[in-house]
Amino acid sequence: MSGAESFLARVATALEGAGVPYMLAGSFASSYHGAPRATQDIDIVVDPTFESLDRFLAAMSGDDIYLDADVAREEFKRRGQFNIIDGATAWKVDVIFRKARAFSVEEISRRVPAVVLGVGVFVATAEDTVLAKLEWAKLGESERQRRDVQALLEAKRGSLDLGYIERWLDALGVRESWDGLRRGDASA
Repeated sequence: MSGAESFLARVATALEGAGVPYMLAGSFASSYHGAPRATQDIDIVVDPTFESLDRFLAAMSGDDIYLDADVAREEFKRRGQFNIIDGATAWKVDVIFRKARAFSVEEISRRVPAVVLGVGVFVATAEDTVLAKLEWAKLGESERQRRDVQALLEAKRGSLDLGYIERWLDALGVRESWDGLRRGDASA
């Protein structure tokens, strides 16, 4: 098992053992859905209670893991994010707390079981990955995120639930970018 596989397995096992709902997002989700991109970090959206977060943090502690539990607890209150780094492989997990908004609640409820790097996990749907990447593009990481969305549109041609995507475009403020990508406008 490679470093990424063993680290992902360790994190997923700890999340499930602690009772924390989670899903892979970002590049790993887009890669799973057919738009591969190399990365050295794993984005995981989580929706713990304070108690399940503490169980997860305890399960992840170890000499080979960098993890600041105090930062994690503060970020839980803010609905922010924190990092876990595997010292043996340098792989990093960005643990992102689910936002307190309707889209984020629905997004995690729609997660799908998958096998990524040989590990059974939950992954954001292709539609939710498109929407999240459009939102990230709006926040500044635009070109890379737009390329990911374009690759997802090509990989999932004809199989995306466009009605679902349309439902969230205005709420997330990404309609203009979506419309531009659909027209083939690379600067959208």
